[in-house]
Amino acid sequence: MKTKKIFYTALIIALPFVWTSCSDILDVEPNDVITKENFYKSESDFQAATGPLYNKVWFDFNDKFYYGLGDGRAANMYAPFSDYIYPFTDLTETGLTGPLVSAWASLYNVVQQSNNVIIGISESPLSDAVKNKYIAEARFMRGTAYWYLASLWGDVIISTDPRELVKNPVVNKNPMKDVYEFSIRDLEFAAKYLPETAGQAGRLTRYSAFGMLSRVYLSFSGVGDNPNSGTRNQEYLDLAKKAAEKVMSSGSYSLMTNYEDLFMIDNNNNTESMFALQWVPNGDFGVNNTQQAYFALGSDITGDDAAWGYWTRASYNVLQEYESKDLRRKATWMGDNDHYAEINKANGGYTVDHGADFLTVKKGVVGSTKDNSKITRMNSVLNTYMLRLGEVYLNYAEAALGNNASTADATAISVVNRLRTRAGLDPKTTLTYADLAHERRVELCMEGQYWYDLVRRAYYKQQEVINYITAQNRGTITPILYDTATNTVTVDASKATSPRAIGVIDATIFTLPYPESELVQNPLLRENPVPYQFTEEKIKDLF
Repeated sequence: MKTKKIFYTALIIALPFVWTSCSDILDVEPNDVITKENFYKSESDFQAATGPLYNKVWFDFNDKFYYGLGDGRAANMYAPFSDYIYPFTDLTETGLTGPLVSAWASLYNVVQQSNNVIIGISESPLSDAVKNKYIAEARFMRGTAYWYLASLWGDVIISTDPRELVKNPVVNKNPMKDVYEFSIRDLEFAAKYLPETAGQAGRLTRYSAFGMLSRVYLSFSGVGDNPNSGTRNQEYLDLAKKAAEKVMSSGSYSLMTNYEDLFMIDNNNNTESMFALQWVPNGDFGVNNTQQAYFALGSDITGDDAAWGYWTRASYNVLQEYESKDLRRKATWMGDNDHYAEINKANGGYTVDHGADFLTVKKGVVGSTKDNSKITRMNSVLNTYMLRLGEVYLNYAEAALGNNASTADATAISVVNRLRTRAGLDPKTTLTYADLAHERRVELCMEGQYWYDLVRRAYYKQQEVINYITAQNRGTITPILYDTATNTVTVDASKATSPRAIGVIDATIFTLPYPESELVQNPLLRENPVPYQFTEEKIKDLF
């Protein structure tokens, strides 16, 4: 999709989105035909305008890129015959790679739909107190989208008014540091003005913003002029810690008792969910969660022909991460003889039988319409986690570790041990970076996060991360033997390994290529970035 089309589409679909894409959870019925003159006149209009920011605009990001990039590129998974996963796993994507192009378009649709909402609400006659709450919701979404854009492409275009880009889409990109700063300012505004508690199930709160800030501050703490400096900015580490602490001390969120329950449809918008994409039961294409179709092992799970997950498998590398008693493995990956009571309920549950020693994806696989009436073909209706409390705990711990080799910070150890205890594991008494990297990888596996953890580390320890990725041995598909009772993976010496062609592993892998169509439409993307001119003051006294 060309740059002009991305921005133009976001502009012209702003009002139609209000009524056609909202989740049933966030839906508001229209009163009449929408026009600029009769919209943005009431708080219910604001609710309707922000509803699509929870699904439609994120669809192309969620459909394949979310996990293909976040987990595939991190070598948590591989799918040798899937053209929407292997380019990322093999580090061979180009500006023509379909999911990459779609993700760029989707993230900019989030940005421009948020901009439309911000502009529309700002011009409303309602009070600032009412308006700021919903402007904050849109700025949270825009700030989150820009965190993704900065993490993935580095230098990108900052936009606050799509009308200007419709007039002239040939504009300079802005430097990554400014993109991060823009994201932070949006999220700080959100943290100040979002409500303490959600007005509707699934809506954001100010603690959602503090949680996202803990992630973005943590990322930005490592950004500097020397990618091998080995140290992070203490000011932003402290801010990440404060933001996470705000969630933990004042927010109403709490861990679910059982890890596997996080991934059940009936537990959408649970106590641990801080920001999740909301998909519509029986919804049209574009407001549906397609992931089960790509992950499910076979039609005996889905009850229809949309089950293409046989070749989407856990990497040997990620299976080595699971400790023997870790309950998270079974909730994330299906191994032979694993039993799932929530799938094929009418026949007493589903027992996995691959007929081979490999593991396929469980997260996002929820069963058929017979198991839950909300499920339809290519729509699991399962919320997509964008932020949950477990990550905020880990953000706090990493910020507390900071530039030290280890930490005995009591709060950091306590919250990490809450995750480990829930997973059936023994507690830790101290924490190192290796401990936290391990916990993040298994706790958030197949939630589209681990590649961003590697990028964050590469901002200040780039060569270490290059060495780590090289040691993952992506060029070989390793035949395995797996014991589901003990989470033990070994090499099957009776079978030959299979080679894969891997791209060059060097500093260039930490930013993605711009979509080729964007470069054609906007040649200034090839030029050096131009500093962004910030026009509003930063939020003060946030903590």
